[in-house]
Amino acid sequence: MSTAETRRRQEVEELSAAAIRAVSGSPDAHFRGGRLHRGTRPMPMPAPHLRTEDEDLGSFRGAADGMALHLSRSDRELHRRLRPAGGVERLLFELLEQFRVESLVPAGFPGVTANLRRRHERWSLSAHHNGLTETARGVLIYTVAQVARARITGEPVVEETEDLIEATRAAIAPMLGTHLAGLRRHRADQAVFAESARALAEAVAALLDPAEEESPEDEAEAAAYALLLDFDDETGAEEGGIAGLGDHKGPVAAGSYQVFTTAYDREDRAGPLVRPELLRELRERLDARIAKQGVNVARLARELTAVLAQPQRSGWDGAQEEGQIDGRALARLIAAPADHRVFRVERTEPVADVLVTFLIDCSGSMKAHRETVAVLVDLFARALDLAGASSEILGFTTGAWHGGRARRDWLRAGRPKQPGRLNERRHLVFKDAATPWRRARRDVAALLKADLFREGIDGEALAWAAERARACDARRRLVFVLSDGSPMDGATALANEERYLDRHLVQVADGLERSGTEVYGIGVGLDLSAYYRRSLALDAAEGTGFRAFREILDLIS
Repeated sequence: MSTAETRRRQEVEELSAAAIRAVSGSPDAHFRGGRLHRGTRPMPMPAPHLRTEDEDLGSFRGAADGMALHLSRSDRELHRRLRPAGGVERLLFELLEQFRVESLVPAGFPGVTANLRRRHERWSLSAHHNGLTETARGVLIYTVAQVARARITGEPVVEETEDLIEATRAAIAPMLGTHLAGLRRHRADQAVFAESARALAEAVAALLDPAEEESPEDEAEAAAYALLLDFDDETGAEEGGIAGLGDHKGPVAAGSYQVFTTAYDREDRAGPLVRPELLRELRERLDARIAKQGVNVARLARELTAVLAQPQRSGWDGAQEEGQIDGRALARLIAAPADHRVFRVERTEPVADVLVTFLIDCSGSMKAHRETVAVLVDLFARALDLAGASSEILGFTTGAWHGGRARRDWLRAGRPKQPGRLNERRHLVFKDAATPWRRARRDVAALLKADLFREGIDGEALAWAAERARACDARRRLVFVLSDGSPMDGATALANEERYLDRHLVQVADGLERSGTEVYGIGVGLDLSAYYRRSLALDAAEGTGFRAFREILDLIS
């Protein structure tokens, strides 16, 4: 976002937080990185339409009103006891409970009702346009959500998709009619309402093909579906920031870091995770943002060459008047004694035999900075190509919020103590070293896709990026880590000793420095010197004018 848009969003967040405090009676409620917190702890909001994005600040207010109603009208402990364990049942149960509290808006608050309606329509159309309704499974879930909200709140279904869901709506009406009637009748009684909600959720889950549950049709549809099933209900420590590192800066014992399971770890190319049409739109959006920056790429390439390149021999220049005698020109001296151009000098050229890796933290709090980071790395990659150097653009996140299937396996194993990393590690390749920027430019735009951002396991990601760098034939290797805070994975943090991931990151960074890999921490609005010997903090509010590139060039040199 631009500086003006960032400020506008901050204003909307502050106003929305004030409304939430007034409605819910929670004096310490506030937004941080687009996420609701009470004090220092993030608040779980499992219903997917309460997850806010940057693009529509108007619908953010509707999400905030939904959060306020959730805090004030839903008994959290009762809800936790009654909800299903996970999967489609949990998704529908969470949606139905949220629809229930949204139906309880007092009559004197028509603006709140309008905000909630706008947010629901925005989320519904986003899910539809992102491919959720392109499969039988997706259409079923989408139809149930539309019909249930209409029944509970008394409002019509979203007009644009009304014809799309009509056939499914007619097919499921006989099976779900009784449950839907119970939802409307008991919406003022959470406990009784939950009985009908759970029965409806179980009935819908029974209609799904288990094989289809495990094998989505394609990666884009799988990503959209998986996002619905992310339940952010383990608060743990707060996201982002570096909270009092204490004495952890010393290296930890070798081999002390461990991983509970690697069965669900993935390394993906980022481009195929985004629908081609959406990826094209994101690239156009990124190009427009870059054009506004007015950065001279040719100038940046020249300055990179000056910083990174070293002279290398590239042959000889003959017919010189001084230097070393060129035996091949002695015949000319005999034929023309006055011609002294019988010498040669060695020719050297600046060569940037360098690999620069940009490793991007794709955790939830970085979502607000994704456009700034995308502009920065895209321009750097383009300039590095012109300078003759290689570059990689990598990202790291997790496959799920708060552990996902890895945490499920840990629970089934009896919760053994100190399990180590307890989430599905996901590494993303936006551009590899062998691919020039021109061919990778569309994939780089995948950085703008918000639902790739979840949690961050920095130490393993840094080791992975360095291993990829070592596999490249380059004289010098530089790894830039772009992040806005400390490693954060809720499940790992809760199941291990304090700052487990922080200590591992410091250990990895120190080890790489000793082995000759240059590691730089680029803090987005935050100082990362607690983790990296060489670091700088960029002012995210200033955007990415040439000043940011100048600061990074100074750091290298």
